[in-house]
Order: sequence, then C-alpha cells, then structure tokens
Amino acid sequence: MSAVLDQLRNPGVVAIVRLDDYSSAVEMVRALHEGGIRAVEFTYTNPRAGEAIAAVADAMGEDVAVGAGTVLDPETARAAILQGAAFVVTPTTRVETIAMCRRYDVPTVIGAFTPTEMLTAWEAGATMVKLFPASAVGPKYIKDVHGPLPQIPIIPTGGVSVENCAEFIAAGAAGIAAGSNLVDAKTVAQGDWAVLTERARALVEAVGNARRARDQ
Repeated sequence: MSAVLDQLRNPGVVAIVRLDDYSSAVEMVRALHEGGIRAVEFTYTNPRAGEAIAAVADAMGEDVAVGAGTVLDPETARAAILQGAAFVVTPTTRVETIAMCRRYDVPTVIGAFTPTEMLTAWEAGATMVKLFPASAVGPKYIKDVHGPLPQIPIIPTGGVSVENCAEFIAAGAAGIAAGSNLVDAKTVAQGDWAVLTERARALVEAVGNARRARDQ
C-alpha cells in the first residue's frame, strides 16, 4: 500500500478519466505519465472501466497507480480490485465500501461534502477524503474544515484546474484531482497525446509550486 500512497500524494495530482470510450486507455495514461502524473482513475460510469484498469495495470506496471472511480458499492470495489485497481475512489460516503477495500489492503479516496461525512469516512478507515463537488464551496472551505479536523487529508474534486489548483493547495489540500479540465473526449478522440502531456505537466508544476510556497 505504501507505494500506491506515495503515488497518490506525490506529485499530488490524480487524473480522472470519465469518457464513453476507453479504447485508448493505455495511450492516454502513457501521455499523462510523461507529464509527471503517477495516479489515474477510470470511472465506473463506463461499464468497461474494469477492462481499462486491467489493460493499464498490465502495460504500466508500478509506474502508475491505476484506480477505480465512481465506485458506489462494495461489490464494485471488489470487482475493480480483482481486475487490478490499486486504489478506489467514491463520490459519496459508504462505510461498507471502505471496509471492503481495507480487507484487500487497498487505499481509498472517499467522497464527502460535509464535515460530518468527512469524519465518518475518516473514522471508518478512509485513506483520504475527496471533497466533492469542490466547485460548490471553493478553497476556503478546506481551510475552514481543517480548523476542527486538521488530521483529514482532503483532495478537492470537481472544477479543479491549472488556474485554481494553487488556491486549493494553499488552503491545505493534500493534492487535487482533475477530470475534464485535464482529460477531455475531443483530445483523446484525436489522439493528441502531446496536449495531454502538456496539461499534466502544467498541473504538476502548479501543484508543486503551490506546495513549496505554502510550506515555506
């Protein structure tokens, strides 16, 4: 688990792939990895997510932690893990899913919005908490939550981009997760992997700079 945790925390950027077509999964992950990203999740809004996870895990090995996103229940979590998912991400707080992942010693990034949901997820054994949708509350919300709950590592998701990621990091985010602002259907359909690499590189650089500024 420790190696996967390192990939989730460093450089602090998780790429979310939510597309109707996962046939280019390996190529897009290679492009993202070239830009410095070490953790990528394929969402189960596409029923072929498991196949994409297996293909990327086989092709990339330990270079990239490939995870399952939009996992709604423990059964889906188990299926994803058996297909090679190195971590599991949920949009909501469901303690049964956390328990399933702990049984397999797989890290979790559990979706929550309120402080109560965040603490519930954390006390149930979540590895990290995903603030979703982050766009609804903005960076200051993380700082406010960390007042009474400083022990919870929070990853904002939803509307996070290269333009605003530094604000979330400055507010105390453990990292960020980016979806369509990083991986969009048009770029993937065109096979413009250089664009994905450049977007990844820009996000990684922005997060790194923000962390250094915050920790000075």
